[in-house]
Amino acid sequence: MSLVTETLDYDGGRQVTAYVPPAPPSAIVFAGDGQLITSWGDVLEAAGQSRTMIIGAHRPDDETLRLHEYSPGSPGAFAFDPERFAAHERFFTHDVPRWARSRFGVALPAGRTAVCGVSASAELALAMGLRHPGMYGAIFCASPGAGYRPPAVLPGAGCRPPGTLPRAYFVAGLQEPFFRENAIRWADALRHAGADVVMTERAGSHGDAFWKQEFPLMTAWAFGR
Repeated sequence: MSLVTETLDYDGGRQVTAYVPPAPPSAIVFAGDGQLITSWGDVLEAAGQSRTMIIGAHRPDDETLRLHEYSPGSPGAFAFDPERFAAHERFFTHDVPRWARSRFGVALPAGRTAVCGVSASAELALAMGLRHPGMYGAIFCASPGAGYRPPAVLPGAGCRPPGTLPRAYFVAGLQEPFFRENAIRWADALRHAGADVVMTERAGSHGDAFWKQEFPLMTAWAFGR
């Protein structure tokens, strides 16, 4: 399994890692918690998905900063840091894709591009997918936290034609009721807004192997085999 890690300028130096598939990429997944999710390339190869690249931005060591970067927050939830979130959003949606283009020559249309996250970075995936639908055609969301909840009006809903919300694939564990409820809440909201949504429940607790096991099912659903 081929992994390439480099350090970009954001926040005094932030690492990004690319899983480089054995065949020329025909699909790409951008991810938060990048040091974890890029290590899942082996399950893609085992599933015969040899043309999906993963680009992961590493999380900060400080958990509070991670939450501030990954969630725009919601009224009545935690008090997040809008400036920190906005800075990371620019990094994630501009600097990281630019690195993928310059380093690997990979730039694919939204229909072949997904954004992925687990737990807090699942909130990042939701926020980036909804705020940048021209970049990401699909959202992969495993066990999201509750700092970012569905707003009364989804971002950009008033200016989108029907059916143009990103597709969304959720998974949560039966033994993690808090995160399962968050996933169901988002799945219901997006489905109600007209999005193509999958909601899967697996045996497991927060952080269990079902996240990794579900990943090739997510990519197959979004990109085919």
